[in-house]
Amino acid sequence: MKKNKMSFETSFWSAYEIGNPFEVVDAFFDYAHLDSYKHTLGDVVSYANKGEVYKKDYPGEVFVFYTAMHSFIKACYCLQSKSRKWKIKETSDCRSVLHQASLTAKEYADPFAVFKKAFAEKSLGEFEFFLCEITHLSLSPHTVESDGDLTTAYIYLVKMMDAGQLMRERGLEKIKKDDCLNDSNPVTQ
Repeated sequence: MKKNKMSFETSFWSAYEIGNPFEVVDAFFDYAHLDSYKHTLGDVVSYANKGEVYKKDYPGEVFVFYTAMHSFIKACYCLQSKSRKWKIKETSDCRSVLHQASLTAKEYADPFAVFKKAFAEKSLGEFEFFLCEITHLSLSPHTVESDGDLTTAYIYLVKMMDAGQLMRERGLEKIKKDDCLNDSNPVTQ
């Protein structure tokens, strides 16, 4: 039986379709910087509760942000199962709490855990609803009550962006089958 492959719908913002979730994360951070995404996400969420239109001079920018984030969320959903085959390369850098951003020490050591935890708490559909809801509300000139919990999804989305950036910075290495057999405490599965 043929396995259905998820479309990440990257052609809207990256100009071409990407089929690999790791490459989606790379393209996502090539398209814009982590700080820019976090700033825009924070603004969009705050405008969801105001009676003003976010980016009134160019609301199309919000749509592009929406499409990039939608692709990123779908890639993160696929990455949650990749910890069995891939691990983050160790770093020799001195790490500080500031370096960890929104991640706990455990999440910093294993960014794949962020994706697992996020999608255990909220489904892919709930993250997609969150993204649609904040986009809709931030572009509305009226104050409208949200139909769902925006805070939890927002926190997990920030954590997923930090984890994705960390994976990109540190790089990945494929786990050899021998490593799993010889290691009494393999990477979290």
